[in-house]
Amino acid sequence: MMTISILGTGWITSKGYGTINLGEEHLFAPEETLYTVAKNGIFNRRPVKNFGRLDRLSRITLAAVSLALKDAGIDSSPDSKKDIGIVGTNDQGSQETDTAYFRDFVDNGRKLARANLFIYTLPSSPMGEAAIHFGLAGPLLYMAGAGRSLATVMVTAAEMIAGAESTLMLAGMTCGDEGIYTLLGESKAGGKCTLDNVLKSAGVDADVEKFVTTIRSLKRGQQA
Repeated sequence: MMTISILGTGWITSKGYGTINLGEEHLFAPEETLYTVAKNGIFNRRPVKNFGRLDRLSRITLAAVSLALKDAGIDSSPDSKKDIGIVGTNDQGSQETDTAYFRDFVDNGRKLARANLFIYTLPSSPMGEAAIHFGLAGPLLYMAGAGRSLATVMVTAAEMIAGAESTLMLAGMTCGDEGIYTLLGESKAGGKCTLDNVLKSAGVDADVEKFVTTIRSLKRGQQA
């Protein structure tokens, strides 16, 4: 039976960002935001062109994905595509951008609206931005519907690996100003940080902070 483990984790909140394997935990100074650390912190290996033009959920998603790949030791780009898929969800779909787009449409006399808003009126757009920027050549899936959670997304990603849809899968979610993505893959060496152990310890309704604490604890136990 295939054992799926967490190979890398990246998370971001309004207070800061971090990784698990690399032990990073950067707390934002009073003058710092996701914008200010985009070039010299989170995306120092591969800057995101026109980062400020992305919608809020795309910025959070790209940050968490970048950190997760870095934490797993993977350098991926459009010039060096990897067989990595991505599954994600969020707490509102594309409602925020849909509303902004319609308001812009009305303000322009119902004749024209900005194309930069239109491209984010699909809930899968943030993951699409991540796939393009990091050269993710695997499947992409946005999960909607009642009961969706990070645990559900991670289980779905594991099932896609087991079904040979991709050898590695990124799984995550954004909620408010928080985001977390994990890189999942088959682990032949075993260890304590398997997906089953994480879900049992964190619980199916765990938030970003709970998952980070759980994964970190299991990693430490694995290294002891």
